[in-house]
Amino acid sequence: MAKTKPGKKDLDSYTIKGTNKVVRAGDCVLMRPSDSDKPPYVARVEKIEADNRNNVKVRVRWYYRPEESIGGRRQFHGAKELFLSDHYDVQSAHTIEGKCTVHSFKNYTKLENVGAEDYFCRFEYKAATGGFTPDRVAVYCKCEMPYNPDDLMVQCEGCKDWFHPSCMGMTIEQAKKLDHFLCSDCSSEDDAKRSMNTFPVSPPVEPKV
Repeated sequence: MAKTKPGKKDLDSYTIKGTNKVVRAGDCVLMRPSDSDKPPYVARVEKIEADNRNNVKVRVRWYYRPEESIGGRRQFHGAKELFLSDHYDVQSAHTIEGKCTVHSFKNYTKLENVGAEDYFCRFEYKAATGGFTPDRVAVYCKCEMPYNPDDLMVQCEGCKDWFHPSCMGMTIEQAKKLDHFLCSDCSSEDDAKRSMNTFPVSPPVEPKV
C-alpha cells in the first residue's frame, strides 16, 4: 500500500461498525450529524486512511441538501435532491451510519421504486458563493419551472411540452385518468383548425412553424 504521511496508510475499504457493509473510495455514505434531530449528512468518500493507532479517517466530499444551500429549497427541488459541493472534509469513519446511492437525474427518474437510500444530483454547488453548475436547466409548463421528479406532469400531444395539472386547472386524480391531453394553447389552435377544416374539400391547414 502506498504511504501518505509517516504513520498513515491508505486503506482499500472500511466495514461500517455493526454491519457487513463495506465502504470503498467512490461510495456515497450517510454520516451521523452532531445534532440527532437532523437527517444524516450525505458524502462521497474520496479516500480512506488509518493512522499508526489504527484510527480510520475518511476524506469526503459533501453533498448539500437544498435547505443547506445559500438560496435554500425551491419549488422545483425534489425531496431526495442533493448538490455535489466543492466542500471537502476529513471525518472519523465511526460517524458513517450506512451507504446510499446518489443517482444521476436521468437514472433517478427511471427508478420504479425510490428507496430510503436513493438520492439524486443534477447540480454541482460552490459552497462559498452559492453558485450552481450548470447554472441553467430546461424549464417546463406555463409556470416555467425546472422539472421536479416528485411532481406528476402531463405531456401535451400538440407541442410535446410537459405541464403541472394544477397549472392547467386539473387535480392530480383528473390528470391520471386522461387518455389525451392538449394544453390551452394547442387546444385553442386545434379548435381554430377544426373550424377551418369543416368543409371536406378544404386544403389542410399549414402547421405553425
